[in-house]
Amino acid sequence: MDRIQITGGNALNGSIPISGAKNAALPLLIASLLTDDRLTLKNVPNLADVNLLMRILRNHGVDLAVDGKRPGTTMHLGETCHLTARDIVDTTAPYEMVSRMRASFWVLGPLVARMRQAKVSLPGGCAIGTRPVDMHLAGLKELGAEIDIEAGYVIAKAPKGLRGAHIVFPKVSVGATHQVLLAAVLAKGETVIENAAREPEIGDVAECLVKMGVKIEGIGTSVLRIQGRDRLEGAVHSVVPDRIEAGTFAFAVAATGGDVVLEGARAVHLKNPLDVLRETGTEVTEVANGIRVKRTSGAIQPVSVETQPFPGFPTDLQAQLMALLTRAAGTSVIRETIFENRFMHVQELARLGADIHLHGDTATIKGVKTLTGAPVMATDLRASVSLVIAGLMAEGTTTINRVYHLDRGFEQLEQKLTRCGAAIERLSSG
Repeated sequence: MDRIQITGGNALNGSIPISGAKNAALPLLIASLLTDDRLTLKNVPNLADVNLLMRILRNHGVDLAVDGKRPGTTMHLGETCHLTARDIVDTTAPYEMVSRMRASFWVLGPLVARMRQAKVSLPGGCAIGTRPVDMHLAGLKELGAEIDIEAGYVIAKAPKGLRGAHIVFPKVSVGATHQVLLAAVLAKGETVIENAAREPEIGDVAECLVKMGVKIEGIGTSVLRIQGRDRLEGAVHSVVPDRIEAGTFAFAVAATGGDVVLEGARAVHLKNPLDVLRETGTEVTEVANGIRVKRTSGAIQPVSVETQPFPGFPTDLQAQLMALLTRAAGTSVIRETIFENRFMHVQELARLGADIHLHGDTATIKGVKTLTGAPVMATDLRASVSLVIAGLMAEGTTTINRVYHLDRGFEQLEQKLTRCGAAIERLSSG
């Protein structure tokens, strides 16, 4: 099993190109099931989760081709994928695939919408909380699907097709919003989704569905109005830049010091975390080609933050912020309101010398003068990269085990950090 080794103490300087967003690429790939025409997606990140989903889609009968890189083309530009689901040959998504990645459960809506039946395993994925799928299933039921659960599988049927409905989510859910949106586009009539998640990745999927011929009002708001169609067309769409990757590198620059331009990053998608970063004493400015992050002097200032759905502070950046705050000049507080199990990185940060106390959903971080390198273990995707940030700050060498978690969500992490001066390398166990 691969490990990552980091020798801390180097400031980051230069530029980092931001990859396409994993959290948009996955539902966009799934959208290929909605049409028998070709869907071309550009700027698709080369990640373990993306490659697994491609296997699942091929299993359903999607013809999928990935363009090779031309000589001289930077690997950071992402891949171009051509997907054609002319004939869906299998409406079952098996446990051995779906259990490895939650987002693959979203094939349920498109399959039952287009094929009028689907059998999809209940999901697995990161161990960061239960994350039930009741809202997914309730939404599909309101669209007219008959839902049964047998032996760990959701069996959905809609013999006469789905029909539009007025759906009010009891709480904000990114997954349920994706699921219902991807089903409603092929439902008869209008569907209204109230209390829809507003994340930029959902907006990106909706923009692609508009290119495929669907009329959608309210993109970027909490109320979506979708006019269902009998058939969707093909389209060409470029995946939005990954705001979580951009935020991660922004916190890494603040943690280590230095001056980095995050190429392609969109400040409008990161307003809250960038405001928090400014509170820590870091300079953040919009530039023509992205966001510039600079901290060349002064102590890291403590902050208090509560994770919230977009446009609030994202739970997917909570661990990275915590790593930064371990060296703050004072005491910081982070309250995690989204996932009940998302503090698993705390005990690993403590191995490096961090002073963090947990009380329920709240972490109190007392800044220390130094972190010291040590062997640590990644427990989930975002926890993994918080350990990278801590290792970049620490004195001596940090070795991170179980880095396959990183490969699920960060494209060429070591290469991007190395080009800015980090002493980081992957050690293969093979």
